[in-house]
Amino acid sequence: MSRQRIEAVVNGEPVEFLCTASQTLLDALRDELGLTGTKEGCSSGDCGACSVIVDGALTCACLILAPEAEGRRIETIEGMAPPGSLHPLQQQFLEHAALQCGFCTPGFLVAAKALLERNPDPSEEEIRFGLAGNLCRCTGYDKIVRAVQDAAAQMRQATQPAGGVR
Repeated sequence: MSRQRIEAVVNGEPVEFLCTASQTLLDALRDELGLTGTKEGCSSGDCGACSVIVDGALTCACLILAPEAEGRRIETIEGMAPPGSLHPLQQQFLEHAALQCGFCTPGFLVAAKALLERNPDPSEEEIRFGLAGNLCRCTGYDKIVRAVQDAAAQMRQATQPAGGVR
């Protein structure tokens, strides 16, 4: 089976990889680029474990073919924070114990990041709606929602000018 060369920007870095016409972006990220944080859960776009951000849009990597990544900007869980540090969402997930087995956590974090990039001050209902495409089989969704709320508040505070007045 022939393979084609794809050029994209993944987590802010230009990358090249080879893939087949039928290979999913999920498989290319994991197998060709070694980015194993993105998980395969259902292979049908129903669980959110494979959530990535493609050109600013939350996307299930199991539903997009790898050749479609040509020229695109892709963000995965590995690019969420610089090495050795945590994104506020990651920190709040830890502080709220918003994870158990951790399998779904990367997808939730990427989905929450996409939500907060669109809406830095979401209501609880907006958070629940924004994360509705992600399933967790171990933990309560309330901890996840509280973690996103606190991360959003922390991120808003960090962007306020000195003195706290906008």
